[in-house]
Amino acid sequence: MGIHKYALALLAPLAFGVGAQAQNYPTKAVHIVVPLAAGGAADTITRAIAQRLTEAWNQQVVVENKPGANTQIGAQQVARSSADGYALLASAETTFVVNPSLYSKLSYDPAKDFTPVSGLGMINQALIVHPSVPAGTVKELIDLAKSKPGELTYGTFGVGSSGHLNMEMFQGMAGVKLRPVHYRGGAPALTAVMGGHIDTLFISLGQMAQPWQAGQVRTLAIGSKARVAEFPQLPTVAESGLPGFDAVSWFGLVAPSGTPPEIVAKINADVQRILGDASFKEKFLGPNRYEPITGSPEQFGEFMKADTLKWTKVIKDANVRVD
Repeated sequence: MGIHKYALALLAPLAFGVGAQAQNYPTKAVHIVVPLAAGGAADTITRAIAQRLTEAWNQQVVVENKPGANTQIGAQQVARSSADGYALLASAETTFVVNPSLYSKLSYDPAKDFTPVSGLGMINQALIVHPSVPAGTVKELIDLAKSKPGELTYGTFGVGSSGHLNMEMFQGMAGVKLRPVHYRGGAPALTAVMGGHIDTLFISLGQMAQPWQAGQVRTLAIGSKARVAEFPQLPTVAESGLPGFDAVSWFGLVAPSGTPPEIVAKINADVQRILGDASFKEKFLGPNRYEPITGSPEQFGEFMKADTLKWTKVIKDANVRVD
């Protein structure tokens, strides 16, 4: 037997073993770590998908919240877990594409420690102001900010949060300077706008809708690439004078690096099937204003690479640092 045939003969049982492992997966409970607090957008979509996976796999899919250190605690735990498909990480873009530029030292390396599995969903952000702010359009807000440099205030959910970085991107593209006011989350920041304590804020569509419809805030534009069907009257920031502007929060699923590609492909296929299910869209995605992220593990990986480049530039240009 030639050396190549001999090598193939040795590898054949190994390949069969991996294939069989993927075909039978999962044979026990799967744990998905969410490195953010319970009840938030990342946690909500992860639990909804975990419930469907539990039914599809006939195995318990357990969601564990491990918040702390801007998602580093939970991310590090999964990075150090066995690469067998039974420990997964579901988180927001902060973990994968923002933290590497915010911290000089990070307890995990998104590129080396994880393999992309599947995008889950994204939520568009809206630019709102208090009704007393004399701006009815994005252009008018930019003109107002230019006439009062550093005087207009905006809310964030902390340094490096989506509310913070989306406004940093806005300021950079518009050539304006606003003053940040940091809050412990989106809800208190929104309350501050409604009360007239701060002037403006980027907040999710879901949180924006009710106070906007009640006249408690004025919505100037949405950060999506195209207008949202639910609110067709609201323009995008991009069409309002800042072409290319895109403010969304997204959530994705990864596994420890080295997880067999057959298992990654199986998880991706089953998650994608759930995201494409009509009843799941109608009962969960639609009412919670999530847009599904479709595609293969490779496509999700490319999506993350592109978003990493985007936020690296925004963070560098704004000179934002946490440590």
